[in-house]
Amino acid sequence: MKMLTNTKRYELPAIRLLLILNTAVLLFHICIVAKIIPYDIAWGGRLKSDPEMYVFEAISILINLLFSFILLLRGRLIEPILSGKVVHVMLWIFFVIYVINTIGNLFAVTAFEKYFAILTFMFAVLIGFILFRKK
Repeated sequence: MKMLTNTKRYELPAIRLLLILNTAVLLFHICIVAKIIPYDIAWGGRLKSDPEMYVFEAISILINLLFSFILLLRGRLIEPILSGKVVHVMLWIFFVIYVINTIGNLFAVTAFEKYFAILTFMFAVLIGFILFRKK
């Protein structure tokens, strides 16, 4: 991927790692929708029906696609169509979401979902690295 302009060098490895991890998460959710992976291990074990699963997975996939888009913009890996301030605010929102998600995963019903706390914590740390790093 070609960097367009002015992306801070220290951010690119974190952005690339986040994109790789987020792609894996997207594939996981697609496998749930395709019923390759049972939905009862996701969403804290709280999903009870196929229609519920389709709604929650669609929301999750859309949010993860938005997150990838924001990362691509932040890394200037695609032409910017949003201001840097909007992208920065969106990263803060995702940071908060991943911190809350980490706490939620720790209290999940299934052990499998509890292990996702490690992944969501990694997301929060990497986003935090991008947001808190001194210039």
